Amino acid sequence: MEHDLALRHGDSMAVAGRSRGPVVRLTVRPLQSGSFPPMDKAMSSAPASLATPGGRIVAVLGPTNTGKTYLAMERMGAHRTGMIGFPLRLLARENYEKLVKLKGEAQVALVTGEEKIIPPAPRYWVCTVESMPLDRQVQFLCVDEIQLCADDERGHIFTDRLLHARGGEETMFLGSDMIRPLIQKLIPRVEIISRPRFSSLTYAGHKKLTKLPPRSAITAFSVTEVYQLAEMVRRSRGGTAVVMGALSPRTRNAQVAMYQAGDVDYLVATDAIGMGLNMDVDHVWFARLSKFDGQRPRRLTAPEVAQIGGRAGRHLTDGTFGTTWDCSPLDEQTVQAVENHTFQPLTSLTWRNADLDLRSVDGLLRTLEARPPSPLLIRARPADDQLALQALAQDSDVMALTRRPNGVKQLWEVCQIPDFRKTMTDAHTKLLAQIYQHLMAPGGRLPTDFIAAQVQRLDKMEGDIDALVARIAHVRTWTYVAHRPDWLKDARHWQGVTRAVEDRLSDALHERLTQRFVDKRSAGLVKVLRDGRDLLGHIDEAGIVRVESHPVGALSGLSFAMEADVGEDDRPTLMSAARRVLRDEVARRVAALEAAGDEAFTLGADGNLLWQDVALARLVPGTGLLVPAVRVTGDDLLEGTQRDRVRQRLTAFVQARIAADLSPLLRLRDADLSGPARGIAFQLADATGNLPRATLDPLIQTLDRDGRKALARLGVRLGFSRVFLPALAKPRCMAMLGLLWSVREGGDLPVALPPPGRISVPRGHLPDGLLAAVGFLPLGPRAVRVDMADRLEAVLAERAPKGELSDLSGLAPLAACTAAEVPGILAALGWREKRQPPPAEGEAAKPPVWTRRRPTRAKAEKAARPVPLDTDHPFAALAKLR
Repeated sequence: MEHDLALRHGDSMAVAGRSRGPVVRLTVRPLQSGSFPPMDKAMSSAPASLATPGGRIVAVLGPTNTGKTYLAMERMGAHRTGMIGFPLRLLARENYEKLVKLKGEAQVALVTGEEKIIPPAPRYWVCTVESMPLDRQVQFLCVDEIQLCADDERGHIFTDRLLHARGGEETMFLGSDMIRPLIQKLIPRVEIISRPRFSSLTYAGHKKLTKLPPRSAITAFSVTEVYQLAEMVRRSRGGTAVVMGALSPRTRNAQVAMYQAGDVDYLVATDAIGMGLNMDVDHVWFARLSKFDGQRPRRLTAPEVAQIGGRAGRHLTDGTFGTTWDCSPLDEQTVQAVENHTFQPLTSLTWRNADLDLRSVDGLLRTLEARPPSPLLIRARPADDQLALQALAQDSDVMALTRRPNGVKQLWEVCQIPDFRKTMTDAHTKLLAQIYQHLMAPGGRLPTDFIAAQVQRLDKMEGDIDALVARIAHVRTWTYVAHRPDWLKDARHWQGVTRAVEDRLSDALHERLTQRFVDKRSAGLVKVLRDGRDLLGHIDEAGIVRVESHPVGALSGLSFAMEADVGEDDRPTLMSAARRVLRDEVARRVAALEAAGDEAFTLGADGNLLWQDVALARLVPGTGLLVPAVRVTGDDLLEGTQRDRVRQRLTAFVQARIAADLSPLLRLRDADLSGPARGIAFQLADATGNLPRATLDPLIQTLDRDGRKALARLGVRLGFSRVFLPALAKPRCMAMLGLLWSVREGGDLPVALPPPGRISVPRGHLPDGLLAAVGFLPLGPRAVRVDMADRLEAVLAERAPKGELSDLSGLAPLAACTAAEVPGILAALGWREKRQPPPAEGEAAKPPVWTRRRPTRAKAEKAARPVPLDTDHPFAALAKLR
């Protein structure tokens, strides 16, 4: 079986949008099976000078704990120059530090997306696979965990390295034996070296969480489960370290150091430990055998079980793997595959075109969707950078900038800024649009005040573990940006700033993790736990929670409040006991909350959501003004999906309340309209039913009679200078709009709104945006209700058709103001007092005359009409072409 595969010389995906290079057509044939030389003779003893012409290519394949990484680092050190790519930033950092000890800081560079330590003339480069600077020529090049070529999310990067990344004298790929057939087919002259595991890995069955032996790692696949397991291990075993992919290297190293030093004997982790992070783990226990892979929940494959479970045992020390908690035992087929390291070989690798067309966004998207050149390769699903590009392609402001020189190339580079927060919203896309617009502005640099504001708001050490993790993830984005010297005026300064912020957050996170999961216990409770007896507890009818007959707190709603006299050392243990005592009661209350009707809930003026007169959650900014989000508060007792179930029920209540209070606005938003009427309805609904007429004039001028009637039936008034919904002036509508606006803007709650029925109020300190949201126009010293402001403007237009007004009588009642306030309101409406010449001697002073600064509506409409085309004009032909 032969496969034609077009391989390009030159850079790989690390250089976005590389120029089109010469294509070499290769006929790829699978190698014949045969014996391979032993590792020692093939690698350790062979000098670099014996490399085959064009550079030796070696694949070192085998399970975990075979010394593959050690071999690669040793081989790289035997060459004058070298580069190695690791799958994780943490792993790259760990091996960089090892190599620095051997070769010295001046000889070794570290390059990851968020960290670059590059001495003036480094000989060795330690990188993440995505960040390998392949324009650097090195004698030795290595890629670790090459089986990730088949990964749905990152596989195309590894495949590109497999096909294109080469060292001048030696190239090495490390990974699982599953990829052997595909490597042999894609790289005909590859040498395969199989590495046996140094120690045995055996299945230990299922054990209770409280009976796990020391030096155990427990794996789960969600942050919630990790925290829950860590709490249980802390209660039963005195403490645990925590390792997750979301931790910064500094926090992760501090947690691992605590475990390695023996301060704790247990480690609770996500599958972040599966990629070569080196720890003295004797046993690996799976608390879950399913994970969310970015698209759907699925069961772990046997190779994934082996990758994680293989962390048990170091060098010649045997290891075991098994299941714990409520995870069912492994099936016999999986056990046999893991123990014997026999897995189905990979049949295809993921691929994405690296030969990109950067002349237009459409061309770039088209080339990203190109078909693979070989049946052994399958097209990768759209990665985050491609999804960001697709989203930004819908932004007209962004697309206008791509027509400038290098606009598409710059946009593609911006799209590759990672979304470390994984918000799964458009927040990251909006940030990319901001960055791109700044970079395409004159000067081509990000403004210093823009970066400073973004970083400063993350430099906060307060908050819980989740808040600190979120800030670390966010600051990592800015660390990545800071390592683009062509984007910033002082990149080195901002690299130091972002690193310092990340370090402070990391130290605070390590402290919070230690406080939460490694705490001292009171002597009596510790004795109960060490004896293996469960803590006894119950909750009485008044909500008082007792543990070992001692009152420790009270349950109110879904929140547990610890007694004030409980000591700090006892709080973690008692809280864990309370969780166990309250688990059934909390589950019962969550079910009752879900079944309750809307009348059981209250939305307070402060944005709090109450159930049974107890605050459960509060409104926070959501995806839009009319779609706020609900944040459950005091939710420490909620487990698994309970928090989501509570949030969903409260969100449904909020949306029902908004639909009832703002029915005119939602009826307009959802009306079956077309053409200009639909455009007017959409914009009005998005702007709380109140917009300047000038904003909508292009649509209003094209409205036909049916469209005007349809809008009128929906309560839309096309006023003199505003388009608005008079029905929103009702107190209930105003209160809801004021609340939603304050939630979106992060303002203080509750807000003192204009009293019901008022035509106008003094402006005071109310924000103009809030006044506009509740239907009041800020006009000079007063805020006037929009319908009365429109009526006032109509009267002014009637009295002064030519734009001059000398009689101000009768205007004050229309605005519900004093006569002294009328001039200020007129000035805000665009009128100005015309200076009168001084009266002659003995002549009475003339009354002031007010003139309109802007043209009347009739003149504005006339000016907005299109100018007829002069067909005899020499540029008429160009206008037709346009």
